[in-house]
Amino acid sequence: MENFEFCVPTKYIFGQGVVEQVGATVKSYGYKKVLLVYGGGSVIKSGLLDKIKSQLKDEDIDYYELGGVKPNPRADLVYEGIKICKEHDIEFLLPVGGGSVIDTAKAIALGALDDGDFFDFYLKKRKPTKALKTGCVLTIPAAGSESSASTVITKEVDGKIIKTGCGSPLNRPIFAILDPEVTYTVSPYQTACGIVDMMAHIMERYFTNSTHVTVTDNICEGILRAIIENAPQVLNDPTHYESRANIMWAGALAHNNICGVDRVQDWASHHLEHQLSALYDCAHGAGLAVIFPAWMEYVYKHDVNRFAQFAVRVFNEKMNFNNPQTTAVAGIAALRRFFKSLGMPLNFKEIGARKEDVPVLVNMLGVDENTKSEGHFVVLYKHDCEQIFYNACDYQD
Repeated sequence: MENFEFCVPTKYIFGQGVVEQVGATVKSYGYKKVLLVYGGGSVIKSGLLDKIKSQLKDEDIDYYELGGVKPNPRADLVYEGIKICKEHDIEFLLPVGGGSVIDTAKAIALGALDDGDFFDFYLKKRKPTKALKTGCVLTIPAAGSESSASTVITKEVDGKIIKTGCGSPLNRPIFAILDPEVTYTVSPYQTACGIVDMMAHIMERYFTNSTHVTVTDNICEGILRAIIENAPQVLNDPTHYESRANIMWAGALAHNNICGVDRVQDWASHHLEHQLSALYDCAHGAGLAVIFPAWMEYVYKHDVNRFAQFAVRVFNEKMNFNNPQTTAVAGIAALRRFFKSLGMPLNFKEIGARKEDVPVLVNMLGVDENTKSEGHFVVLYKHDCEQIFYNACDYQD
């Protein structure tokens, strides 16, 4: 078990009807000038955005608006938000949406009090030292950004598309409004993408070389089993409250780091996928459904027993003590079957990616054969990443 510090300053306000508390919650922190950040579509059509605006007005809170956030959020809108914050002395960011919206607001918060380029923080040229505070109203359980310390933004730099993250305690929202009823209108496809994303957040932490981590292993396995149990009900009946509630809470726990406190985490699969969604603009969860099993097949022999444990404890596969490798492989196959049952893609073709673009993807990833690598469970260099991409491309169900 590794030494760790763990603090989640985000206040969770969870349950049926809690979306009615947005205005009062913002007021309780004393903020008077707020920037509302949102995407479009459902938050407008459902009336949620108007409801929140009305609450802010009732509490005498001035608000400005920045809409138009898209999946795989871009830097352009961040710059626009930073400009609004500086021109109007914004005190607080309130994103209403899913991970892309929340990540955009976090990036704006980092840049609003900075005189340089906010993307320097993402390129690891500088570390942020101050930021505006954010809260959030979550509408799509997936990214876990409602209480995580990370934010991911895409930008073209010197002709190269870069999708990368910035991790900092400054990124954690001070509160998160989680009302499962708000998620009823999320499409089956986006619901499934979210389920894959939250599972991937757990698995990036679960597959570790750290030993004697029994407590957190059980937390990881328990949340994964809960997701697997509730996912079919959510897809069959989008308005099933209890299943929606369990999925929403699982998404928060998957990425607030309770699942990774005592171990060295991996994150290679996420970084490999970021290149897919940057180049093809596919949904992050869909890309993870393609990449994660391909990564697992490439690395599982490094610790067959951990993969066999995953198979037995998460998917109820029978342990073959004489040949645990067969159990490990069965667990990977079970994960793929589950992703398929959600309607998720399993190879390059199904997300519109092309085999001939693998060299481009590897170049975007920025790895080489000597010093620049990905991952910690197994350190991956250029040839390793190429092979994982090719395996993901060639997989046939």
